[in-house]
Amino acid sequence: MRQAIRFLWPYLDRHRRQLLLGLGALVLNALFGATLPLMIRRGIDSITAGEPWSVTVWSAAALLGLALTKGFFQYWKRWILIGVSRDLEYDLRNDVLAHLVVVSRSFYARFPTGDIMARSTNDLNAVRMMAGPGLMYCGETLLIFVLAFSVMVTVDPVLTLAALAPAPVISFLVVFYGQRIHTRFEEIQTVFSTISSRVQESIAGMRLLRAYGQGEAERVRFEELNQDYIRRNLDLVRTTGVFEPLLHALSGIAFLIVLWVGGMRVLEGRISLGSFVMFQTYVGMLIWPMIAMGWVINLMQRGTASLERIREMLDMAPSIAAPERPRPVPDALAGEIEFDGVALIYPAGTALQGVSFRVAAGETVALVGHTGSGKTSLTQMVPRLLDPTAGAVRVDGVDVREFDPAELRRQISIVPQETFLFSMTLRENIALGRPAASAEEFARAVEVAGLTGDVAGFPAGLETMIGERGITLSGGQRQRAAIARAVLRNPRILILDDSLSSVDTVTEARILAELGAVMKGRTTLLISHRVSTIRYADRIVVLEHGRIVEMGTAEELLARKGYYADLVRKQQLEEEIEAL
Repeated sequence: MRQAIRFLWPYLDRHRRQLLLGLGALVLNALFGATLPLMIRRGIDSITAGEPWSVTVWSAAALLGLALTKGFFQYWKRWILIGVSRDLEYDLRNDVLAHLVVVSRSFYARFPTGDIMARSTNDLNAVRMMAGPGLMYCGETLLIFVLAFSVMVTVDPVLTLAALAPAPVISFLVVFYGQRIHTRFEEIQTVFSTISSRVQESIAGMRLLRAYGQGEAERVRFEELNQDYIRRNLDLVRTTGVFEPLLHALSGIAFLIVLWVGGMRVLEGRISLGSFVMFQTYVGMLIWPMIAMGWVINLMQRGTASLERIREMLDMAPSIAAPERPRPVPDALAGEIEFDGVALIYPAGTALQGVSFRVAAGETVALVGHTGSGKTSLTQMVPRLLDPTAGAVRVDGVDVREFDPAELRRQISIVPQETFLFSMTLRENIALGRPAASAEEFARAVEVAGLTGDVAGFPAGLETMIGERGITLSGGQRQRAAIARAVLRNPRILILDDSLSSVDTVTEARILAELGAVMKGRTTLLISHRVSTIRYADRIVVLEHGRIVEMGTAEELLARKGYYADLVRKQQLEEEIEAL
């Protein structure tokens, strides 16, 4: 609990004023509540002592005033403290998303999408319940106990000790069952994360599951997970189902002890009837906190378990971050790129080994090679989506690690091989990197990408909703939308990662003709397996097993009769076969 408060304190400190007001209302609510039994005793003793009715009426009026005042502060206590917990949830959720935006790829390899969703929703809700109702009722219970105990022990220490006889047993139960609730809830959240990941993957791969006839097998696998989730929830229900009735029983025993011992002491004349009723009232006030303690402990244990899961996610620092004093990225970036002895090692093996070459500002360089030769990894180092294990990548002579990645990426546009489109309109997807672009710039980007004819056939044109991950578009349309998005940004460096693989050769030729004008004056890195695409490059770099094996113009590489020459020969043969 101490670690949880330490972690949450910066968030609570942001709302210090509201928190102090809420705690003030909580204290006043408890104080006025603890005064009510005293006023009850005063009224009963005035009746038994035969005092004037005016004293009794005054006591009744004071009792009503105290009850109304207590209700007033109880309202504000709940309004303010529950509101603070909502604000805390809001801040924490924003920080989680801000963290997800900057973490590296290794983070997403460790935390599946479904697990992240579970931590960002279910676990955050459990933390809110702990920080709001949990802390509020915990503080209120302890305060009422202290106030009631102080008055009771002053009036009759013997009866007080008798009334609190079950307290050690309650403390033992809280510790014993609290740890079990914590452990079981952690297990439940872990299984819930697994279920969320499974659902997310099943939905994303639904076409594949249907194509391979795995729908029933997937249903069985999910049913097993679901049964495990239910079983673990039932384990938690059984634990709390024993814990809370035990607290009820012990609370009832405390009430019976006061009734028996207090009644005897009234008959012996040791305490007044009013004091006896006061004790009964205090015990009644303590019964609810004792009962509520089970619910509070449940909330606190759930909250701390969830907080640990959120902390685990937030504590994983991004491997790629801005330096303490980043160098400013010039607006007029020339776009010269230099790879100097670049090496990259993944956990699965070496991707790049000592790659060195220079791309002049405004030059177009094509990267070719077999699948897995390191082409994409190399291009991702330019915008610092990856950092080299050894060596350096420089832009305009400056190591990219000296720049703020966010500033550097504003000068770079990437069209990845696996196109991702959001579930919004086509216009919003294309304008993602530059929403303030003019209508003329937007129309030009769409034209360059060869989307003009397709857009005319869409039911709502550019305002057509394209569905999750662009599911309503063909593969070629998704790639062309990504090209339009990249062109609209007007970047100094353009990276095209096999971005025309899903379009036919006629469309490819038309797009490349338009892109030729766009690439002029811009530094372009072009990855492709098609000779028709590569021929637009000024130079070609051939990678094999993470090393450069050939480099030069198309004519030079054809003369060497190496990998590039073989690639050209194979594609010419394919074209001849298709023409037959």
